[in-house]
Amino acid sequence: MMDYPLTVKICETGRHLYIKGLSPGKSGNISVRSKDTVAITPSEVSLGHLKVGEIVFVDMEGEIVAGGAKPSSELKLHLDVYKKRDDVKGIVHTHSPYATGFAMAGERIEHVEGFREGKNPFLKMVDYAPPGTGELATSAGDGLLEEDVIVLKNHGIVATGKNLFEATLLAEFVEETAKTQFISRVLGNIEI
Repeated sequence: MMDYPLTVKICETGRHLYIKGLSPGKSGNISVRSKDTVAITPSEVSLGHLKVGEIVFVDMEGEIVAGGAKPSSELKLHLDVYKKRDDVKGIVHTHSPYATGFAMAGERIEHVEGFREGKNPFLKMVDYAPPGTGELATSAGDGLLEEDVIVLKNHGIVATGKNLFEATLLAEFVEETAKTQFISRVLGNIEI
């Protein structure tokens, strides 16, 4: 039942996101869907210090099928996305500083080359809902119906992919995009 290579991959991804500064402290969460089972990071554990035995396996209703830890508080969010998007197999939720700064300021991140084609010139931002709630889960799931990444107002981002690697690359790209846009806005307002 437990997929050890998958748990190792989740731990490696967690360390990568932590080292890159995309999920500081105990923030963020990662999941991977395999058929009707979701492997997800535990609650209250740093992504940079995950252990293979801490990864939790749940069914599509959120019932634990393997692993002894408490699943991430954002489990409902991950499950809602997987139920609405059959093509999504990996999700990364980060609290990266630049993208989260935009989210906290209510500023939109431009939709630039490298993202999936979108009708909107900005990344979709969904309204604030308290973390871990059904309201946030539904809002995020609906926001991701036609997008691969969304900004959670006052919270962070959720990036999806056909696998964990693609979701991770997208989360990194969003942060670099936000960083570049922040720098360009600051420099654009300075007279030399």
